[in-house]
Amino acid sequence: MRAASVESVNAVLPSALRSFDPRQVPVVGIDAGLPAVAPDQFSARALRARFAAPPAWTPELRREPRMTDRAPAQAAVLVPIVMRDEPAVLLTERTAHLSTHSGQVAFPGGRVDPEDANIAAAALREAWEEVGLSAEYIEVLGCLPTYTTVTSFIVTPVVALVRPDFELTINPYEVAEAFEVPLAHLMNPANHRRHALVGDDLKSREWFSMPYQDGPHERYVWGATAGMLRNLYRFLSA
Repeated sequence: MRAASVESVNAVLPSALRSFDPRQVPVVGIDAGLPAVAPDQFSARALRARFAAPPAWTPELRREPRMTDRAPAQAAVLVPIVMRDEPAVLLTERTAHLSTHSGQVAFPGGRVDPEDANIAAAALREAWEEVGLSAEYIEVLGCLPTYTTVTSFIVTPVVALVRPDFELTINPYEVAEAFEVPLAHLMNPANHRRHALVGDDLKSREWFSMPYQDGPHERYVWGATAGMLRNLYRFLSA
């Protein structure tokens, strides 16, 4: 999300939320008993068909506990599925200097502007502004249901196919790094860890994490990003 829009809510967030480290919260369950999405569902043809004729399904996660009094705001994120031999999801790591959500893994995205023609246009614009991913490489498939964050952003995930011959230009103010995680890893519930936090000034809260070991780096996908990916899993496995 655009740094200005995120930082504007910093003053009304609980101090514990700003310094919160999700890695320190114990894992209370892993969903290894659920089936992984079959690899043949990751082809461009299969993904296009799924969004063209969606199955009956129910999103598992829609709203996080509200932790701010700010007015709700519409936002959009791009869920970019890069169509390599092994399809992967393009994600970003936010820069460490940002006053909220610094260092977290996220989709490219941010607040919907009045000038945006629609939700998809907002997601494409943000992807261009954050990581220089040009719309000429992107084929929008459709949207998942909204997901409301603790900071009252009502986020619409826009799922898209991305041709793999793109080159990125990272906005260093907002993004420390862009990287890819295999779609098969994210769509396998054996990699979906459940966490629960009870009490303190963060209130009771549950969330998923989907850590991925990328060489020497642990890509720690959690919170809203993991929640939207969990909904994508439910959509593709329905």
